Amino acid sequence: MRAGLATRLTGILAVPLLAGAVAGAAPAAAARPGPRDPAPAVTGTGTFATSLVGVAATSATNAWAVGSWASSPYTPYTLIMRWNGTSWKQVPSPDPDGGGGLGGVAATSARNAWAVGDAGTNGTFKALILRWNGTAWKQAPSPSITGGGLDGVAATSASNAWAVGSYQTDDDAPNRILMERWNGRSWKVVTGPFFGKPGLLYGVAATSASNAWAVGALGSIGTGGALILRWNGTTWKRVPSPALPAGSSLGGVAATSASNAWAVGSTGSGPGSGPLILQWNGTTWKRVPSPALPADGGLSGVAATSAHSAWAVGSVIEQWNGTVWKIVWKESGAPEGELNGVAAISAGDAWAAGRGGGDLSAQILRWNGTSWKSSWRAHA
Repeated sequence: MRAGLATRLTGILAVPLLAGAVAGAAPAAAARPGPRDPAPAVTGTGTFATSLVGVAATSATNAWAVGSWASSPYTPYTLIMRWNGTSWKQVPSPDPDGGGGLGGVAATSARNAWAVGDAGTNGTFKALILRWNGTAWKQAPSPSITGGGLDGVAATSASNAWAVGSYQTDDDAPNRILMERWNGRSWKVVTGPFFGKPGLLYGVAATSASNAWAVGALGSIGTGGALILRWNGTTWKRVPSPALPAGSSLGGVAATSASNAWAVGSTGSGPGSGPLILQWNGTTWKRVPSPALPADGGLSGVAATSAHSAWAVGSVIEQWNGTVWKIVWKESGAPEGELNGVAAISAGDAWAAGRGGGDLSAQILRWNGTSWKSSWRAHA
């Protein structure tokens, strides 16, 4: 799997065998869940983790969370959960090439949503785009990018959406940025800037057909520094970021208008790395102080509803109150979990999704205007 989605599907392919599994043994064929089966519990011999990576919501009665589950280290499967206003339910999702994973989801209404990722098995992957038509998820015709995959998607209407990620021409080739656009009829690859070095895009946000942001990193998993691109309605252009540590990367972006956007990530990829938060004020990107995290690492996702209300997630949840960022939630116990995505409907209603600590099970949290509470967990 590409470096992009593999690093975001926390707990799927990068976790050790759980108790009872035999390292190095050939895994048994993974059984895909039926339409009415729940997401598998993360217990038992040879069972691997579930993880949710992206979350989107259009109302208090319509939300989506996407990711992957796996019963072996070699074959993950797409996982889609839906909130109907009362509970989370697994929804059947296509695995057109025998397996795959989803890295992002976006929705504009209860009848229109997109989920993106990659599909394939045995190390051969290609970009995957799924569409919700109000009744079922179907694979959408899209450019067949072998060796590629998509990590983020954003939509402003039924006729305007963006998907971003990366691709490799072969297993030993560097990652190159990948951008695709939905024009209401078909998905097309859009040529982006060339930097003369590898690149990865993890997140995308759009406020209109003429204003969108994409963020990621240059180099191999952030070794070349943070990358910020902007769509002006005609072309994608790189936008300067503040001076940052060389290993910085950005994993998520959110925008509420042409003059207000947030990007979050990490100042590195190893020991000593920390959270990174940038704000767009309509003219420039500026670094905004973030509280220190309990351990090494950064932030993966961000959502905003106004210039005075935003959320950022990673091993913690941080809240922007219009003046400062503060940590408002941290999972108790060790090891701690990791939240990958966050979506907000209003200042009093938001969702966060990722993986819980300890048993590596997918989890979803909800903000009720006062506190964050567990809404669903895979093993429950």
